[in-house]
Amino acid sequence: MHDLSGRRALFVGGSSGIGLASARLFHSLGATVILAGRSAARLEAARQALGNTSSVETVVFDFAQTGQVDEALAQLPLGGIDHLVITAASVTHGPFSEQPLAELRAMFDSKFWGAYGMVRAALPYLRAGGSIVLFSGVLSRRPGINCAALGAACAAVEALTRGLALELGPRLRVNCIAPGMVRTELHDRVPAERREAMFEKTGSSLPVGRIGQPEEIAEAVLLAATTGYMTGHVLDLDGGHMVRQYATR
Repeated sequence: MHDLSGRRALFVGGSSGIGLASARLFHSLGATVILAGRSAARLEAARQALGNTSSVETVVFDFAQTGQVDEALAQLPLGGIDHLVITAASVTHGPFSEQPLAELRAMFDSKFWGAYGMVRAALPYLRAGGSIVLFSGVLSRRPGINCAALGAACAAVEALTRGLALELGPRLRVNCIAPGMVRTELHDRVPAERREAMFEKTGSSLPVGRIGQPEEIAEAVLLAATTGYMTGHVLDLDGGHMVRQYATR
């Protein structure tokens, strides 16, 4: 595994789920990690969970709010970040003809424009030779019913990844992770019995026979962040979702 001693990594959405799992992996390899999110209490709980808190920092902001991002980043030294990982986003599902447009615009503001603005604001703080890792999802290229808008938002993030890899290279590398269903707190709003049934149904349809774990996605984040010859790439971490056999309607 890589020795990340002396490296600093900023995880936007680092208080839970894939963001926290990725921060934990980077931290275990010697990196100083900066956890960013909207809740100071959740960030502090995450910081304590990582241990060795002298090498874990937190910054509070809503990355969809440009002013908050600029103010928070001003606390960091210029050129003081090696890796930027953005897992934070809001998602919404529903029938195309019924979802409120305001709700869909809010999702795009978070998943696409939030990432766009976050990268641009972070540029002065990223060291040459560093990396950016964005997140899309399997729906970008294999759509599902009631997910048209989310799939479009994911596709937009992937297009942004390729464009930024071209424009920001060779100073920075930019890659994207497209996860399938992963067991994270994102699904906690679904009642427990229904949630487990959903996990089982989805997992059984995949070649690997189960859904993913945050720690598995974190390994891909590390690969994308530290592999010097990888840029402009979308990594599918989906248990074989792209080749699964879909059920009929």
